[in-house]
Amino acid sequence: MLSKKQAKTFFLGGTLLFFLIFIALSVDSLSNGIPENTHPEKMSEQAKLGRYLWDKNNCMGCHTLMGEGAYYAPELTRVYSRKGPDYIRAVLTAPEGWQPRGRKMVKYDFTDEEVDALIAFFQWMNDTYLNGFPPEPMMAQPQ
Repeated sequence: MLSKKQAKTFFLGGTLLFFLIFIALSVDSLSNGIPENTHPEKMSEQAKLGRYLWDKNNCMGCHTLMGEGAYYAPELTRVYSRKGPDYIRAVLTAPEGWQPRGRKMVKYDFTDEEVDALIAFFQWMNDTYLNGFPPEPMMAQPQ
């Protein structure tokens, strides 16, 4: 059993140790990779408009992007490479709203310019390096 002094020392030492680890990881993240991996210089004005529309329409209320958001609708980090721009356009311009497998996406009435902007944003997102996220799905191997 620890005495009060030993417990206090143990608590303060652990707190200091993990605070230093947190600071070191934060410095590493900020200095080694975030700008290089996300390629902010490649984000066009059109893609910036797409990001604005993503935020304005609260798409994260249903979808996830880079693992952040709600889990009602699909993860969209790599939707551009998985489905392609034509599929994205079809979803965003569906006349009755998109309704796959019993779930219904809100019909937003985006203009063609806004649809193009969202596609540009998804293309930019697709080109960011996320250290293997999201992982490729594991397919069952035939026996």
